[in-house]
Amino acid sequence: MYIMKNYYKEIFKRKSFHFFIGGEPTTEEDVKQINEFIKTVEPLYPDIKTEIRIVKEKETTCHRGADYCILFYSEPKEGYLRNIGYIGEQIDLYLTSLNIGALWFGIGKTREKEIEGLEYVIMIAFKRMPEGSFRKDMFKSKRKPLEEIWAGEEMDIANIVRFTPSACNTQPWFVENKDNTLEVYRYKKPGKRGIMPIDKVMFYNRIDIGIFLFILETCLREKDVKYQRELFADLSDAEVEKTLSAKYKM
Repeated sequence: MYIMKNYYKEIFKRKSFHFFIGGEPTTEEDVKQINEFIKTVEPLYPDIKTEIRIVKEKETTCHRGADYCILFYSEPKEGYLRNIGYIGEQIDLYLTSLNIGALWFGIGKTREKEIEGLEYVIMIAFKRMPEGSFRKDMFKSKRKPLEEIWAGEEMDIANIVRFTPSACNTQPWFVENKDNTLEVYRYKKPGKRGIMPIDKVMFYNRIDIGIFLFILETCLREKDVKYQRELFADLSDAEVEKTLSAKYKM
């Protein structure tokens, strides 16, 4: 089984491969190994049913030069999008450990929109890539400055979690550190609107929060910070600035 502490070092190496150029063919043995790992992932919400399948890229609308895509399906219950983000980021970092490049492909579509009552949510495209093509200096990556994602007393982990990957690169998280508690919010800057419809923004931002929570917890474990996690419902589709997602009492 993959050791949880190993995830931390992969955060610094991980890279979003928007196009998979070069590299080697992903083997059937690679796919078998990934499928075995998928059986071990830890969900954010154990009671939510999910299904994860690996298919050839050509069976999807993702045309980025990948070999395969990991398809995520879920029953549509409260928290299911965060749950998929949380699960998917474990797989994302595991792929990095194998020198397999990955891409959260938010706009991708697949032939099977539903499996046994579970709805298709999102995919991760992947292909084996040269080790030299991964990040050598994560801090050169373009991300939001710390003051835009963190308030209150800084922690060692603050400048690491801001490099969390985002399914559509909106980086919709904000942390307030107060009274020995980290409050994590789904955040949307007032008045800011891109080309994506607001319902799609809400959809992918909830996945992003799940990704963020896993990266945050990985960093807390690395620093041996003990915490109690409390999750909050995110039911409103109203366009508000901050929606509380989770609290980590330390």
